[in-house]
This record gives sequence, C-alpha cells and structure tokens, in this order.
Amino acid sequence: MSDYRPQLHDIQKAKQRISSIVVNTPLVRNIQLSEHYGANVWLKREDLQIVRSYKIRGAYNKIASLPEEKLEHGVFCASAGNHAQGVAISCSKLGIKGTIYMPKTTPGQKIHQVEMFGKDNVEIILTGDTYDACAAEALAKCDECGGTFVHAFNDPQIIEGQATVGLDILNEAQCTFNYIFLPIGGGGLMSGVGSVFKSLSPETCVVGVEASGAASMKAAFDEGHPVELPEFDTFADGIAVRKVGDLTYDICRDVVDRLVQVPEGHICTTILSLYNESAIVVEPAGAASVAALESMKDEIRGKNVVCVISGSNNDITRMEEIKERSMLHVGLRHYFILRFPQRAGALREFLEQVLGPTDDITEFQYSKKNSRDRGPAFICIDTCRAEDFDALLKRMNEHNIIYEYINDKPDIFEFLV
Repeated sequence: MSDYRPQLHDIQKAKQRISSIVVNTPLVRNIQLSEHYGANVWLKREDLQIVRSYKIRGAYNKIASLPEEKLEHGVFCASAGNHAQGVAISCSKLGIKGTIYMPKTTPGQKIHQVEMFGKDNVEIILTGDTYDACAAEALAKCDECGGTFVHAFNDPQIIEGQATVGLDILNEAQCTFNYIFLPIGGGGLMSGVGSVFKSLSPETCVVGVEASGAASMKAAFDEGHPVELPEFDTFADGIAVRKVGDLTYDICRDVVDRLVQVPEGHICTTILSLYNESAIVVEPAGAASVAALESMKDEIRGKNVVCVISGSNNDITRMEEIKERSMLHVGLRHYFILRFPQRAGALREFLEQVLGPTDDITEFQYSKKNSRDRGPAFICIDTCRAEDFDALLKRMNEHNIIYEYINDKPDIFEFLV
C-alpha cells in the first residue's frame, strides 16, 4: 500500500503551474437534467478545455515539473486520445520532444487532434489493440531512450493536476453539493478530485462511475488490489483500462463513497440526450457521470448534484454505433432470423399482417441467392416503443412465423450485426 496522498498545498501549486494553459471551465446548472431528476444538477464542463478534456491539467503539471536534464531526453506516453492531446500540447508549449503511443483502435479524430496540438514536437506511434498493450511498448522504449514516462493516471503530479478540477468546482459553487459524480478509468481524476472533496467538502458523497464492460476499479475493490480484467469493452475508450494503478487504487479506496457501473448502451442514450436536449457534445467517457444519475434517481431527488463532463473528443463516424447501442439498450431495435412459410406471398403477408403500424424494417437480407421468397431472412425491426415488441412477437406466433431472436444470442449477434 502506498503512503502517497494528494495534499492541498501541492494541488494549489499545481493550479498555479497550469494557470497559463488551462481554461477555468464553466460550472453550470443544467435545466433539463434538473427538471428530469427533480434535483439541482450542475455540470462541470471540462469538455470545453482547449483539448476538450481535463487531461491537459495533469499532463502539463507533470511535464512542467520536470527538471531540464530530464526534459533533454524527451517524454513518452501511452493514451487512447485525451491524455495524448494533453501531452502533445504541453510538449508544443514547452518546446520539448514527445513520443506518443496510441492503440490502433483509437478513433481517427483523436489521432488528428494529437497531431494538431503537438505539431513538430510530437511523434505518434500506433501500436496494440488496447491501452495496456500500448503502454507496455511505450514504457520499454522510454527506458531504452532514458526519457520520462508521463503516465495517464498513476503518477502524483498527474493526480495533483487533475485534482485542480475539484478546487475549481468548490471555488465556483453556489451551494453545498450533496453528491459529485466522477468517471473512473485508471482512477487519476477520482484520486485527485475525490481527495479535494474529502478535505474541503467532506459532507459530499463521492460517486465513481465506470462503464459496465470495463469495470476495473470494481474488480480491484472486490479483490482488494488492482487486477487485470480478462476481457473488457473498449467502447468508452476514455475510461476503458484493463487494470487501475496502484497509487490510484489506494487513494480511491479512501475517497470513493459509492462505485456504480453503467451499461455502455445507457451511456450511448445519454450521449444522444445531452446532444438533443442540451446541445452538449460528449464522448462516451464524458457522458458516464450523467448516465449514472438514472441509477440513483430516487436518492438524488431534491439534492444538489455536480457531474464532471470529462471530455468531448468524439469521432462523428461513431454516431451510427452510438445510436445502435442506444436503441438496443432501450429495447427499440430487434434482430431476427425469419423462416417464412414455404409458399409464395409469405413476405407480403408478413408486411401486411405481422408488422405493426409504427414498426419499421431497417435491414432485410435473404440468406439465399435463389428462391429468395422461400428461404430464411435476416431482418432488423425498429419499434416505436419498447412495449410494442411483445405485440410484434404475438403476431408472429399467431401467423406461424418461425423465427430466432438474436439480440440475446451474443455469438450469432456479433457475427451478423
């Protein structure tokens, strides 16, 4: 167990150190969320930083703290995108060389942003399919070159830089917050901000939010130490790490009051809601804190709540996947393999007698090239309401439609969809 804990005087120094590059982002009460949950819901808009995430705070604090002799050998980092952008702009501003390793799965938009912020000071290397594989290669090269590795979360100066988000919230707060919701990936943001709140606002319940498919902090809490997830979903890439840090784990055990997991599908629904209702563009990790409100809606009613919107680096090409995951999560999109009766006109009868008036076929493909009207078909049906699904199944059974529902058959689903 590490003895390190973020101290307020070090966090104050970090705030001064990063003041020339970090924006004091707005803390705003969101009308739509407040009305929906019957609470006062405030958003800390870290998506409005110059690199569109809070990661610039820790990255600049770390790099600007390094002595000259260390900077001569350059800095290295591994990141799925947001930390990389923070490192890139820090290298550009400080005039030092940076080598940034990014997973091959990183959205193209984030790679482009790193190139733009780093300019000639940064070299990008795409390697590995996950953050952890990428980080292992970056660490090996860093040791070989004698450079400094700027960890995405497991480092005191990184944690203290991220902690300045907490100072900003409390400096601007117009009320005492009953709850603060923070996304957790590796645990750097939670370690810093959670420590600030435990020192300056101990009455606030600190809630950590993970994506269900990448709940590495929960796994660590359950086992009593950081562990590697054997499998995890990289969709919420900003908070998808296989193993949390040892420093961050120890601190999070002290500062996290509640740890919740939200399904990736619900995160997608939240992304769409924030865009449609509040004109806020967020990435999956940035939506996590707001997504968690639903799981605690009864508890937060009438309370003062703050959610940290951690980032908005979302590739527009992901929007179809986001919509797909959302519709599956809320029960509006359904995939089937249908075997029509062996007679002509069966498809027409299905359209006229089985499909509901507000149901919509969004995908249809026969599995045979010949005798198409007599073979099985792969079909996607969108319903207007989740409750319309039961009526659809009832009509299928009444008309003797042979079908296989594949939403809940992951092996077939992943193969076909």
